[in-house]
Amino acid sequence: MIRILDRLVFTTFIRLFVLVLAACPPLFIIGDIAEKLDDYIDRGLTGSEVAQAYLYQLPLFIQWSFPIAALLATVFTVHSMTVHREIVGAKAGGISFHRLIAPILVAGVGLTVIALGLSEVVPRGNRISAQILRSETPGRSWRSDFVYRSEAGLTWQVSRLTASDGRMTGLVLERPPTEDQPGMHVLADAASFSDAEGWTLSQGYLRTLSADSTERTVEFDRMVMQGVTERPEELLEAPRQPEEMTYAEIDRLARIVERTGGNARELLVKREQKISIPVATLVIILFGAPLATSNKRGGAAYGIGLSLATVLVYIMMLRVSGALGEAGALSPMMAAWLPNGLFAIAALFFMARVRT
Repeated sequence: MIRILDRLVFTTFIRLFVLVLAACPPLFIIGDIAEKLDDYIDRGLTGSEVAQAYLYQLPLFIQWSFPIAALLATVFTVHSMTVHREIVGAKAGGISFHRLIAPILVAGVGLTVIALGLSEVVPRGNRISAQILRSETPGRSWRSDFVYRSEAGLTWQVSRLTASDGRMTGLVLERPPTEDQPGMHVLADAASFSDAEGWTLSQGYLRTLSADSTERTVEFDRMVMQGVTERPEELLEAPRQPEEMTYAEIDRLARIVERTGGNARELLVKREQKISIPVATLVIILFGAPLATSNKRGGAAYGIGLSLATVLVYIMMLRVSGALGEAGALSPMMAAWLPNGLFAIAALFFMARVRT
């Protein structure tokens, strides 16, 4: 009997989850288009370009829908069993409430794993979507008036770069001094790239600054930059938003910012949220299951109202804690995981109060 009951609970939950998951992304898309429609018109984007961009963003909207769909599926599954006295019947047969919802928790663990996998897929889709919506051409061959910071802490300021012939004009290179190597400031009229030598600068000045504040300036006609490995194609990449980067990419960028004395708190909070938000799927299931045991016959209105209130509270807490983390009032780890922690504590409290 217990296996039949497990299958019933599991299939009911999954069916409701898939139904809500299919319904949520179109709502997100419609809302996002309504908010940004004027911008798309001003940029001259066509309907097909906007549709293509949102197609690449679909994994993002699916990921956003996971906690909502999981919560609604949990609430409707448990509340329906409560109203129809199925939970009472299970308890009469010696099956506790905690054992009864075990299939939902198992499904929640699986959905959390899928959501974590989506967190690595979403940035790639967002990246392509952003290129379309910013009217950028993927694989472009030139870029002008930009700044690029390498992983080694070298900052490039370039007037124009063409990747087809590997040439730059109006180049400034800067590297702050460290204990191991002197600081560097280079001005060059032009630079060219070859696979054999890397970057070769022409007509410029090299200024070095040692840790003891000793300066030296040298004028050069031609200088090969040793140890600079960035290729022209890498320098063409436009700056990415945190939503367009994976966990590893955000972590690498944050380390570069920290090494150069910048403020990386926002990046570190976004990095931790790459994990904490998918895990919210399981936490919200734990939170919603005991609340749905109320025997009030609210039907669909009760389930939707409870779910919306829970999601709104979670989003508000996520934004507030994220802002505190970016301001330095909380550590990035604490800022990202505080909403999950508070909801988990509340879930354990409500679970303990459920009559088993």
